[in-house]
Amino acid sequence: MRTTYAARAVAGALAALLVLAGCSSKAQDDDGDKGDGAAAGEVKTGDGISGKTIKLGVLTDMTGVYATLGKSVTQAQQLYVKQLNADGGVCGYKVALSIRDHGYDPQKAVAGYTELEPDVLGFAQFIGSPFVAAVKQRIDGQDKGLVLPQAWSASLLGSPYIRVIGSTYDIETINAVDFLIKEKGIKKGDRIGHVYFEGDYGESALVGSKHMAKESGLAVVEQKIKPTDNDMTAQVAALKKADVKAVVISAGPRQAASLVGVAAAGGFDVPIIGNNSAFAPQLLATQAGPALTKNYYVASPSLPIGADTPEARKLVADYKAAYPKDALDNGVVAGWTAAYAFGEALKKACASKDLTRAGVDKALLTIDSLDTGFGIPQDFTDPNAPSSKQSVILQPDKSVTGGMKVVRDAEASEVAEAYAPGA
Repeated sequence: MRTTYAARAVAGALAALLVLAGCSSKAQDDDGDKGDGAAAGEVKTGDGISGKTIKLGVLTDMTGVYATLGKSVTQAQQLYVKQLNADGGVCGYKVALSIRDHGYDPQKAVAGYTELEPDVLGFAQFIGSPFVAAVKQRIDGQDKGLVLPQAWSASLLGSPYIRVIGSTYDIETINAVDFLIKEKGIKKGDRIGHVYFEGDYGESALVGSKHMAKESGLAVVEQKIKPTDNDMTAQVAALKKADVKAVVISAGPRQAASLVGVAAAGGFDVPIIGNNSAFAPQLLATQAGPALTKNYYVASPSLPIGADTPEARKLVADYKAAYPKDALDNGVVAGWTAAYAFGEALKKACASKDLTRAGVDKALLTIDSLDTGFGIPQDFTDPNAPSSKQSVILQPDKSVTGGMKVVRDAEASEVAEAYAPGA
């Protein structure tokens, strides 16, 4: 993947923070596992388990660019833990979440990880591909706690501890462009625009659009932005001048709403498709709402929260009961799925009588078809691959639960199937 000067600068700043934070020098067992031994027949435990409580870390965004997503993800995970504990917990232990808001700030994200890591078994949430990447070396080298991030950069693959749930951004973008070709009339020789965040998220998605363009005879017109850029007027003007026939956006909900709204106001009538984190249903109540329902689509690693499945209907009812004043969105699905996956790993580790970090990591590797009722089974057996290559294509619709309807069911395009992330 191409590394920009800005990306190197951010990486350098984060590395400096890690040096200042210092490396943990916890005592380890002879086999490298940190934690307490166990007598024959007892469950082995270690970091993150104290008394009769298993602590899991949550590094979320409640105040930054993904505040709506972070709130939904976190509340869904709190709901899962509440129900898990009501059913008896895991091996007689109750599960508790230790939550920190990093506000999508790199310094706060790294500091939050440094603070929580010694006291938790692993992380059921970590929003932000660049921030997870910043501590990846620590996770892989010494901490070795399971991390299930709400981040889909291909750079996170290859770790037995950081496990991407669903297709990575490059694969998701390949499927998104496939939709534009098959359903929206994009053809060989056309130009497509790509507006993307600098850093791991946007540049991972850009790899996907470029790969699909090469395979399909398209050209990509790039527009790189920062997470603090909220007005897409200049980007729309540049793409309109370049005569692009469609646009991919790999950014946040605010940027997507601005892009779609400005395009509509300027008569730039082309289909726009975003990655899974580039939409929030709250946008449908803004001035951009009508344009979003007409010309905007989203590639998703799962069916939406309003899916017509028993599991989705139960989650909707339970979430409404727990948080009656809050909107339903796909952050609920993402949070629930990650918590569910972590819970299943804990249960399997319990059955093996090993609730250490190593035991939980090993347990997740045995899960080859996790189905939470949202359309796409997840396979965690290969750390070098995402748990799925399929994407669902959604369209905003304020008349349905969660504000998103399915316009193409889960599938992996032929190009996505043949594609190897990082190759």
